[in-house]
Amino acid sequence: MLLQVSDISKSYGTSTVLSSITFQVQPRERVGLVGVNGAGKSTLLRIIAGEASADSGTIYKSKETTIGYLAQSSGLQSDNTIEAEMRAVFHHLIEAERELRQLEQEIADPTLHENAKLYAATLERYSQLSEWFRDNGGFEMETRIRSVLHGMGFHQFPQDTIISTLSGGQKTRLALARILLQAPDLLMLDEPTNYLDIETLTWLENYLRSYSGGILVVSHDRYFLDAVVQTIVEIERHTAKRYTGNYSRFIDIKAAEYETQLKHYEKQQEEIERLEDFVQRNIVRASTTKRAQSRRKALDKMERLDKPLGDLKRAHFSFEIERTSGKDVLNVDKVSVRFSDNDPLLFQNVSFRLERSDNVALIGPNGIGKSTLLKALVGQQPHAEGTIRWGTNVAIGYYDQEHTGLNPSNTVLEELWSAYPGIEEARIRTVLGNFLFSGDDVQKRISALSGGERARVSLSKLMLARANMLILDEPTNHLDLYSKEVLESALMDYDGTLLFISHDRYFLNKMAERIVELTPQGTNHFLGNYDEMIEKKRENDEMRLETLSFAQGKQGSTVDTVEKSAPSSYEADKQAKRDERARQRKLEGLEADIARLEGEVAAFEEQLADPAVFNDYVRIGDIQAQMDVCKARLQAAYEAWEELLA
Repeated sequence: MLLQVSDISKSYGTSTVLSSITFQVQPRERVGLVGVNGAGKSTLLRIIAGEASADSGTIYKSKETTIGYLAQSSGLQSDNTIEAEMRAVFHHLIEAERELRQLEQEIADPTLHENAKLYAATLERYSQLSEWFRDNGGFEMETRIRSVLHGMGFHQFPQDTIISTLSGGQKTRLALARILLQAPDLLMLDEPTNYLDIETLTWLENYLRSYSGGILVVSHDRYFLDAVVQTIVEIERHTAKRYTGNYSRFIDIKAAEYETQLKHYEKQQEEIERLEDFVQRNIVRASTTKRAQSRRKALDKMERLDKPLGDLKRAHFSFEIERTSGKDVLNVDKVSVRFSDNDPLLFQNVSFRLERSDNVALIGPNGIGKSTLLKALVGQQPHAEGTIRWGTNVAIGYYDQEHTGLNPSNTVLEELWSAYPGIEEARIRTVLGNFLFSGDDVQKRISALSGGERARVSLSKLMLARANMLILDEPTNHLDLYSKEVLESALMDYDGTLLFISHDRYFLNKMAERIVELTPQGTNHFLGNYDEMIEKKRENDEMRLETLSFAQGKQGSTVDTVEKSAPSSYEADKQAKRDERARQRKLEGLEADIARLEGEVAAFEEQLADPAVFNDYVRIGDIQAQMDVCKARLQAAYEAWEELLA
């Protein structure tokens, strides 16, 4: 095995964090470490990495096993350039390559040939070093660097960019890129998905699935856990339990285990109650006292089952609205934004509409301007062009992922009370209790709170706003897996309108009814959730490839005909038959495409004729746009079919 964690315990003062933690990681195994915020996941990784000590227990690994550890939000601190820092990972290969070049010069020197023994030794050294260089990936070094930097979103950065000039999120991504290039036997990652956009997340998942070593990862990204891990180790109530399968399977198994344990407990309690009742009624009767004593002995010998512990206390809240908005909530028309008059446009021609009760996700790569667009909507950022028009009776609740609306010097109680001075203290404390702030917790300063605690304070303020329009910027950031589920439940029951940014694909799948993809030139619109959007994009890409392949095949056939010299009569006849068979196959394929596309156009026309769609101009626009694309493909297929018939 790569790693054996045995009976690890850790306490801070009188507070126990970990108690008798035991599990192992096998070669190439992918293990997800889960638990609520504060369960001790990061502490355990630090103990394994040797950056913290355990009170008791042992960590076993072989001397040859290398461990790479990336702490949560640990940005790369360096004055090197990006290229120099990544190449430093391969310093042993670079030194070997330098020696190879030196040996090549020596071998090419005629004077060396005069000393046969030295010449033979130099050739032998060159042969051995070349083989070592090849076996250790020397020839793939540059390709690996370019591939990882591209996957982590640094392909557009000049390689001489100084790392110290990067943002915190970029430094964290670069630290992850470096540890991936190091390729340790055991890769330990603490929240590696922070600061990654969806494109980078998808690349990372594919990379980790084919990783040659073992992986131990802490993550609150359920989609990521489902895609990468094969085993879940949950830390709950200071102890660890292992489950086989990804995160979704773990949830199912845990729920089933709880139900089974509860049934066994309840059945035993019924048996105990029955026996105790028999003993109580019959112990004093001479005729039945022996049977009663026998039942009492059975009770004494019975191994009592403990009542299974349910879920830990979770935040509990709901979003209510004070009054309903009008049907038309928001109209964004050809909006463009730049940070200052001298800056280029960050994005332009952004248009979309929201109606009452819509659930819409805004997505796009990091740096495209999603958060800036939300700030423009709420008036915190001016827009250069276009119009933003809100409907009647719209009350906005805005959740800022940076929590800039929180006053660091306030206590938790003061933060809510200053925002809602008309609400009595008991009500404020009740709300904070729903968000797991109880007792002395309400006297904590905002500046002393963790990211997850700040998120819960911001959500508690949002709940009290009773807004009918929620604008949420990465609301699941810093929330543990269980708090995310509570937030989802609250938003599913919300009667207002929802516009949100998220890189959490599980959250996108559950919440989004429509997706607006932000690009520098405008927006792309998709009906449905994240997976449905990906499927639609895949279909579009396949259609484009088919069209391109057909066009290239047709052009190639023409060129071949022109360039061929006059063949013999037999060869010409044989080639003509092959061409005819190929033409027939293309005709049949085009006819099938035409039939399919005609069916799709008819289906779109049927949807437009549906009375339920008449007053839904957003759906009409989406359906019309899809039908126009379909008609264009149909026209292209008709033209290709007619040319083949000619």
